[in-house]
Amino acid sequence: MKQIVYIFIVLVSVGAMAQNNALFEQANALYNDGKYAESIDKYNAILETENHSAELYFNLANAHYKLNNIAPSIYFYEKALLLSPNDAEIKNNLAFANNMTIDAIDNIPEAGFSKLLNSIAHVMSFDSWAKIAVGLVFCFVVLFLIYYFAYATIKKRLAFIGSLTALFLLCVSLAFAFHKYNLVKNDKPAIVFEQECKVKSEPNSRSEESFRLHEGTKVQVLDTVKNWSKIKLSDGKTGWVSSGDIKMLSD
Repeated sequence: MKQIVYIFIVLVSVGAMAQNNALFEQANALYNDGKYAESIDKYNAILETENHSAELYFNLANAHYKLNNIAPSIYFYEKALLLSPNDAEIKNNLAFANNMTIDAIDNIPEAGFSKLLNSIAHVMSFDSWAKIAVGLVFCFVVLFLIYYFAYATIKKRLAFIGSLTALFLLCVSLAFAFHKYNLVKNDKPAIVFEQECKVKSEPNSRSEESFRLHEGTKVQVLDTVKNWSKIKLSDGKTGWVSSGDIKMLSD
């Protein structure tokens, strides 16, 4: 019985994959014919099957860009970049899409030490830092056992120095692992989808308006209270917007 279930699941998966491939080809053909709205419908049909890829997001963003849909084009370029962060073509097209936005927001440069710390943490993922830490634990244990059971003075000294080095590197890797985890946990980017968004000083419609944002602007979500989201801009400004005015990039 289980084998029949497995075979059925495999057949359904293969069928869904074939259907998505057919939809993707149809969407690409519509895009090449200049039928951008129709191609968007096909791409969205693939997304509804929870099939995600950098290429799918990229093509969807291109279709929205051709229709001058500022917010959706930037949103899907950013989604594609999350899956393929080193893709030069995605970055280039995202830069063109960002040129269509109204808001000109300056970036506050990171401080020297903070920038260095973040750059090192971003070299690897949290899982990679954790795996290195596990490996260093093993090295420390082995070297300590060699030091404990060795009789030769030179071997004991080398094992002792090696175990201390492994312990030091273990602490460093753990520190970067947790720092990377916090960076990822606190990174909650979103794109403004409302044509003109009123940013309030407090999470209610009666509060004072601080400033306004326009579609396509990228923000960081700091907090959420009911249907309000506290956002932060790259220049350091903060405020509250209706959660319906923005769309989160990460689930």
